Amino acid sequence: MAALSLHTCRVQQPDATINRIHIFLHFTAILFLLYYRTTRLFLEKNVPTLAWSLISTSELILTIIWILIQAFRWHPVLRSAIPENIPGGIELPGLDVFVCTVDPKKEPTIEVMNTVLSALALDYPPEKLSVYLSDDGGSYITLYAIKEACSFAKSWLPFCKKYGIKSRCPGAYFSSYSDDERLLWSDKFRIEEKKIKVKYDEFKGKVEKVGGEDENNKVVPDRPPHVEIIHDNKNNEENVEDQTRMPLLVYVSRERRPSCPHHFKAGALNTLLRVSGVISNGPYLLVLDCDMYCNDPTSARQAMCFHLDSELSHSLAFVQYPQIFYNISKNDIYDGQARSAYKTKWQGMDGLRGPLLSGTGFYLKRKALYGKPNQEDMFLYEPEKNFGTSSKFIYSLKGNNEQFVAKKDDSRDAILEESRLLANYAFEANTEWGKEARFLYDCLLESTFTGYLLHCKGWISVYLYPKRPCFLGCTTIDMKDGLVQLIKWSSNLVQFGLSKFSPLTYGVSRMSILQSMCYGYFTFSPLLSVALLLYGTVPQVCLLNGIPLYPKVSDPWFAVFVTLYTSCLFQHLYEVLSSDGSIMTWWNEQRIWMIRIISGSLFGVLDAIMKCLCKNKVNLSLTNKAVDKEKIEKYEKGKFNFEGAAMFMVPLLILVILNIVCFFCGLRRVVIEKSLEEMFGQVFLSFFILILSYPILEGMVTKGKGK
Repeated sequence: MAALSLHTCRVQQPDATINRIHIFLHFTAILFLLYYRTTRLFLEKNVPTLAWSLISTSELILTIIWILIQAFRWHPVLRSAIPENIPGGIELPGLDVFVCTVDPKKEPTIEVMNTVLSALALDYPPEKLSVYLSDDGGSYITLYAIKEACSFAKSWLPFCKKYGIKSRCPGAYFSSYSDDERLLWSDKFRIEEKKIKVKYDEFKGKVEKVGGEDENNKVVPDRPPHVEIIHDNKNNEENVEDQTRMPLLVYVSRERRPSCPHHFKAGALNTLLRVSGVISNGPYLLVLDCDMYCNDPTSARQAMCFHLDSELSHSLAFVQYPQIFYNISKNDIYDGQARSAYKTKWQGMDGLRGPLLSGTGFYLKRKALYGKPNQEDMFLYEPEKNFGTSSKFIYSLKGNNEQFVAKKDDSRDAILEESRLLANYAFEANTEWGKEARFLYDCLLESTFTGYLLHCKGWISVYLYPKRPCFLGCTTIDMKDGLVQLIKWSSNLVQFGLSKFSPLTYGVSRMSILQSMCYGYFTFSPLLSVALLLYGTVPQVCLLNGIPLYPKVSDPWFAVFVTLYTSCLFQHLYEVLSSDGSIMTWWNEQRIWMIRIISGSLFGVLDAIMKCLCKNKVNLSLTNKAVDKEKIEKYEKGKFNFEGAAMFMVPLLILVILNIVCFFCGLRRVVIEKSLEEMFGQVFLSFFILILSYPILEGMVTKGKGK
């Protein structure tokens, strides 16, 4: 009898066909536009050369970025997993979960522990599951809290398994988000649930009390390595019932010295790779941000539907889930859901050779970090040069989890001693850690860069967007935090694009043209800030001086500009509506896109240029994930919060003021000179920018009133 299929994959029709037709028609219109600009510039004498050249440059940048983005639309696919088809007698492979945290003041300890607890409660054999918490701040509260979390887990995990609870993050379960999950349960369930709630409140109270003292929240930048097994699932669990068995839980705080580079999250992940290699050595890894908890306990089994497929497994590096956020408001003024990425672009990349590595919520094959498909053992030819001098770690690389565990006879103390050696900052000296394999150090966007090189080596990935979100996190709800994050991304993406690893040079020779175009879009899209800045200033200044840059309304060439403008708007609208969005979603995305490009992306490009020229020291700012009630209230009302973002908004503010002056003064001139037919394009452009900039205008008025 034929084996049951573990997953499905289908091309998104008619989207793919519609996209290809649109690409052909839109590109034809672009060629007409470029012909119009070029011929007028070189053949007509009365053309304003500087202004025409600048606007042509802007349109050329927009054209290049538009061409790159079409790769996402060429062959979008949808996948689904069928975990119930996994054969009952199959032995699932080991799985190591990595959770990373740094600063308890910006990443609340309770949220971190909720993520850890949700990972411990995954629907996976406890003896095959291990959870590692990387505390890169070395603070006392994190170590204290994980021990308390372990104690609470001994009650929480059996409760979840007994009643088949889906929301296994206790913070989410006891909130309003999971009210409908508790409607139809029995009185016995409610009694047990009440007891668990009391225990959770006690656990939470203890952690908050200890964390309330500043001394306990301090990040320790100068410290030795500390590795501690909080719960060992190998000892004294042979006769324990399945419902009460717990996975391995390990706390890791690597050595940090102020004078030595630590490589941020990539360095922490590589430390976890080494430490987990000599403790559990699971063939697969799940990487989670500290605020991205497991919302569906079956996510591991769903991912294994792909990793266990004999047709895919030899070349499959990772299964990527979308980042979905529980604190998105109905209006979503900041586009926190990132609809364009997770409902369009990732599905488009999945139809090529897979999506990029998104930093969290991915199930990764450990050996993919060390070699190429079907050549995973090549790195063992010079193991000490590649991986350092730890014989135990090198031995762990030579076999799978079962072989390694069966052969090792080291005591727990010996394993911990070896783990501390592996967590030492000097261990990576004169090795290949962070270079050709593992999580890479060349870019602060360690996951994106690592995933890119995995694709360059021939690995593939898949994207899974199930109906129930498998992971839920907390997104930024004010302008400042969002822009700080965007500046970091934009700066590093531009540096990545201009490096020797550029997708349009290095990548195009190692992967398909369409896939390299996708990566090229990500790395060069911040340059849209230059194009939009030119488009938001040059036509407006020319409007003020009565200089036309567009054809007359009665000129046939005017139809080319109208076609391109409406084509872009309707293509975006179609994508929004076909991905369950609304007209309001479309408008909010239009608005926040312009705001982000002219502020965050522009500063990111400038930062990248400064780093390339001056070789500035890298500085990474953590996104603040602590809750602020005032911010939440403003966000829920659909009001933009510019507090703390004044510096980032300067270019956009100048742009808005310039458009106000040019629009009204230019319109007055148009009326007097009766030149609306010649200047209509510039009048409309300035007016549209003002409409998109309404939140900025509102913020200026509100600040002026002192509110």
